[in-house]
Amino acid sequence: MAVLWRGYLRVLDKYPLLTMASTTGTLMAAGDAISQVAIERVPLKQYDTVRSTRFFVLGFCAIGPLIRYWYLALEKLYAGSKYAPLKMVLTDQTFGAPVVLFTFVAGLGVLRGENKEEITEKVKRDYLTILINNYKIWPAAQAINFYFLPLQHRVLFVNFIALFWNTYLAWVTERKDHLQQE
Repeated sequence: MAVLWRGYLRVLDKYPLLTMASTTGTLMAAGDAISQVAIERVPLKQYDTVRSTRFFVLGFCAIGPLIRYWYLALEKLYAGSKYAPLKMVLTDQTFGAPVVLFTFVAGLGVLRGENKEEITEKVKRDYLTILINNYKIWPAAQAINFYFLPLQHRVLFVNFIALFWNTYLAWVTERKDHLQQE
């Protein structure tokens, strides 16, 4: 395990954006896989690899890079500031979380090939519920992240927390019942 960790750190140091994007995409796809198999109980023969690929592409192309640059901006904005981690959490949850979650819901619709009206309906159906549930988990996770972890490990930390979060997101955004609230 130590060898894997050292290898990851070398790749992260040499290719930070590519490494963080790959990690985000992989863990988003893994969250979808867990949702399909463990939550939705999809038989393996009916497992939707295209759906998991959409999650990977969204994580790799949009969410991973977005989070990386967001964390760099937060670090620069509050560098040397008194109570910097607290300010980062508040800024992240006030501005970052709503943007990332909107990007997720709308981006998934784009990758599904949905039209503007279908995407708008999914955003109306899912966004507020997801955002409210975000506030039950992420402020505490981000407090740990910003207080205790160096910048280069923050995306990895949130990705591992997000493995469970992505399972939830996959279930909410891919469910067939179209309920307004869980």
